[in-house]
Amino acid sequence: MLVPAHQIRARYSTDTITVYQAYPPQIALPAVTTGRFVAPFKRERMTWIKPSFRWMMYRCGWATKPGQERVLSIDITREGFEWALARACLSRYDRDLHGDKATWSRQLKTSPVRVQWDPERSLQLKALPYRSLQVGLSGDAVDRYVDDWTVAITDITTTVQRMRELLRRGDESAAAAHLPVERAYPLPAQIATGLDASPDITADEVPG
Repeated sequence: MLVPAHQIRARYSTDTITVYQAYPPQIALPAVTTGRFVAPFKRERMTWIKPSFRWMMYRCGWATKPGQERVLSIDITREGFEWALARACLSRYDRDLHGDKATWSRQLKTSPVRVQWDPERSLQLKALPYRSLQVGLSGDAVDRYVDDWTVAITDITTTVQRMRELLRRGDESAAAAHLPVERAYPLPAQIATGLDASPDITADEVPG
């Protein structure tokens, strides 16, 4: 199956979508205990959420990079997720979308959400020929993420470590069995246009 170049693939239900983040234990463990992000998590900093599990593994090196030793699976409301995407600005200038660089620059400075399309990754963390969306939240968007959108926070580090060990042994099929099922996320047309998402996005399941 041909995967569209710009497509959000995620684990989601009728009401929620799962995103991933990786933190040091001092931030991750209190978040899991309380079910929301609390100090020393800093609301003042931009926080990036990732719907793609494999891209998160690339970013954190299968939970081996300093400061990213605990991987969290966070269920947030689809309403909140789409609120963020509707107010997002692409981190790169696109002449067709923004008209001129000055317009894009103003939008980038004032938007509470920044998005970018980065190459999706295989289980071996190699770049694939299609991309995955990363969503950066700041200001009001972070407050909404913490206070309103978050439904559940789960520490999945043990699963990540198990998958890393299976891959080290060369058992890719066993590691793949632990992958979350990610489907193409159906975006409202206006949001898809603003994100430069591929027009043929459907809710069909996308193979890993």
